[in-house]
Amino acid sequence: GLPLVVDVADLALTPGEQVLLTAASGRGKSTLLYLIAGLLEPTRPSSARLRIAGKDILALHGHARDLHRGRSIGMIFQTFNLLHGFTALENVMAAMMFSALPRPEHAPRARALLDRLGIERQNARPDQLSIGQQQRVAVARAVACDPPLVLADEPTASLDPENARAAMDLIQHVCREKNAALLCVSHDPAMRDRFDRRMALDELGHATPAPTP
Repeated sequence: GLPLVVDVADLALTPGEQVLLTAASGRGKSTLLYLIAGLLEPTRPSSARLRIAGKDILALHGHARDLHRGRSIGMIFQTFNLLHGFTALENVMAAMMFSALPRPEHAPRARALLDRLGIERQNARPDQLSIGQQQRVAVARAVACDPPLVLADEPTASLDPENARAAMDLIQHVCREKNAALLCVSHDPAMRDRFDRRMALDELGHATPAPTP
């Protein structure tokens, strides 16, 4: 397929705000999240501004960008993206590598967070945990560094309705508790009532296939 062009004029979230962004499949929702996270480069960086926690992430490069991303953004992916050779505990600790937290605090903090989210088998690998437990580990990893922004990409797509409800309750509760802004992209109709602020990607701008060179 052709690469997507995502054209968003303006999008701002305040601390603690929770926003649902909807779009049909293939319209560029995930692309937008990867741009916000600094994992994709905009095609015209000179005209783009992406300010998170007071810093323009596009003006940072290499290790400086990794550090800012690690400290400022938590990500929850549809497929969880857990490290399969690592235990649940190690997955959460991995998120702290780029944080400002002193290293001796990493393990106790990760343990306490997993305890609170009901993960007792913290030395189990992801493939030894249920889908619902894997989602909880992914949530723990996303908020491990108290980021001001959490990005959730179709966070319930791999879950049955009961686990989906529990996962969203958890994500929204933890974000409120930590006063983190939450930007959730989904086309699940059950999500609508959970968010006071809802917008469609097409309202923000447009996403179209890029012209072939």
